[in-house]
Amino acid sequence: MSGAFQDYIDAIAPVHRPVFDRIHRLVLETYPDAEQLITYQMPTYRVGTNRLYVGAWKNWVAIYGLDGDRDGGFAARHRELLTNKGTIQLRPAAAAAITDDELRDLVRAALDG
Repeated sequence: MSGAFQDYIDAIAPVHRPVFDRIHRLVLETYPDAEQLITYQMPTYRVGTNRLYVGAWKNWVAIYGLDGDRDGGFAARHRELLTNKGTIQLRPAAAAAITDDELRDLVRAALDG
């Protein structure tokens, strides 16, 4: 993990840190060798040519860059979390209602390509 990646994590607001940490844990459990870098000013996980972008903002943790065939059906099951640009916005309450298995499937779909 780069210093910039850790600096980003350290600066996440306490209300969103558990959601980010959960996604981070699931990525690393599933892909222990995933490269962790900062791109587009946010944490990015890279496996081969596939990337998963995860950013923590004022009101949510967002997952970016997924089209319909790289989200494991997550967006179809959770349309209320999807923006018009394909971003998944996870507020703490919404994230609490989603199982680790479902998030892990999302991670796999994104990083397996």
